[in-house]
Amino acid sequence: MRVLITGATGLIGAEIVKLCHKKAIKVNYLTTSKAKIEKRENYKGFYWNPKSGDLDVDCFKDVDAIIHLAGATVSKRWTPEYKKEILNSRKETTQLLVNALKGETHTIKQVVSASAIGVYPDSLINYYEEGFKTKDENSFLTQVVHVWENELDAFKSLNINVSKIRIGLVLSKKGGALLEMVKPIKFGVGAAFGNGKQWQSWIHIKDLANLFLYVLEHNLSGVYNGVAPNPVTNQELTKTIARVLNRPLLLPNIPKFFMKLVLGEMHALLFESQRVSCKKIEDKGFNFNYNYLEPALKDLLI
Repeated sequence: MRVLITGATGLIGAEIVKLCHKKAIKVNYLTTSKAKIEKRENYKGFYWNPKSGDLDVDCFKDVDAIIHLAGATVSKRWTPEYKKEILNSRKETTQLLVNALKGETHTIKQVVSASAIGVYPDSLINYYEEGFKTKDENSFLTQVVHVWENELDAFKSLNINVSKIRIGLVLSKKGGALLEMVKPIKFGVGAAFGNGKQWQSWIHIKDLANLFLYVLEHNLSGVYNGVAPNPVTNQELTKTIARVLNRPLLLPNIPKFFMKLVLGEMHALLFESQRVSCKKIEDKGFNFNYNYLEPALKDLLI
């Protein structure tokens, strides 16, 4: 099998590439940097530029499936210009792939794309499954996911199965949110955000990579939540990190108004609450290695 991966050098992409190679799956990848192009048999790079519409169509040769992860990070201040970039990066990359395949003879049977649990409204009481109907006006992240997932459906017109993985808080020791949470706790200045009651639906990065390949190898189409079975509150997450690191939590919780001053609209990432179910993917036979937060954190931080 050969897959084409967008965003292959990112946090999640790098883990998926590693797992592909372990399973003897060959990887083609797209990059905006010509300096990052390699030409090994099991890891071939191809140039693309979504803004200008450039794409080397040789990237599709002998490819059975696409794993689509490319998109501007949401963990950066949401100025009006950057919000456009977040939205456009998901639209442009998806449209470019679809348009490049139109009229081409190809061997691609499936696209497995990243999406986000940010599509679900902020709630302390709801327990979200994939079928929950969301409205565009709920939040900026909801709008982004709606646009993103709608663009992905264009692959269906090319007789390609579409799978969407709505990803939660990814726990990794190589980057992302966990390392940012760990820093203040290590120095004794860690604290929960707001009242700490907001739900955090998390997943260990190895489970997430396994989930992507499980969906691919079992040709599962539709939407799946990429979260572990046991969400926790922000307070519990903060306390568990401190316990695993053997550090005290001495400071009071950080008020919402303060983080809004510091981060602007992006503060929503810290305060919105989404308790999300993974029952659908478990019912398809997928098993998580890290069902509970503390063992996951011990694996990553000790």
